[in-house]
Amino acid sequence: MKDVLLVDGYNVIHAWPELNIYKNNLEDARDKLIGIMAGYGAFQNLEVTVVFDANAVSGARVFEEMTGKITVVYTREGETADSHIEKMSYDLVRLRRQVYVVTSDWVEQMVILGAGAYRISARELLQDVKKVNKLIREGFSESPLTYRRQELEGRLNSDVVKRLHELRKRV
Repeated sequence: MKDVLLVDGYNVIHAWPELNIYKNNLEDARDKLIGIMAGYGAFQNLEVTVVFDANAVSGARVFEEMTGKITVVYTREGETADSHIEKMSYDLVRLRRQVYVVTSDWVEQMVILGAGAYRISARELLQDVKKVNKLIREGFSESPLTYRRQELEGRLNSDVVKRLHELRKRV
C-alpha cells in the first residue's frame, strides 16, 4: 500500500509565496495546489488527499472528489480541515498505514504526532516539491543523445569501420 499524504490546503496556500499571490482568488490557488500535489504524489508514489475548510459555508457537507490521482475534500459546515485531518490520520494509522500530514499549525502537528502520524511543515513540503520538480526537469530535459543521430561508425575503431565499408562495397 502507498503511504498517505494529508495536506491542509489553506494552510499550505497561505504559507507558500507561489500560492499566496492568489489569495484574492482562492479557486485559482486551490487549483494550482491540487496540480502541484498531483504531480508530487505521482512522483513520490503517495496517496494524496488535500483537505479544504468549508466550515463557514452555511449548509456545507463533506464533499470529496477524485481529481486525477488525488482526493480533494471540502469539510462540512462546522468542521475544520484540522479536525477532518485529525480523524483521517487517526483512522489510517489504526489501519497500519504510514501517514504524513502537511500543516504548519503547531497544535495540529502535536495532535497528529499523538495519533501516530508524521508531520511535515508547509515550508518543508515546498522545499521537497522544488527538489522533485528539479529532478523531473533534469530527468526529462533534452540531451544530445535524445535528438542527434547515433551511428555505429562513430563508436567503432577506424580499422573496423574500414573493413565494414569494404564488405558493404562487395555486396
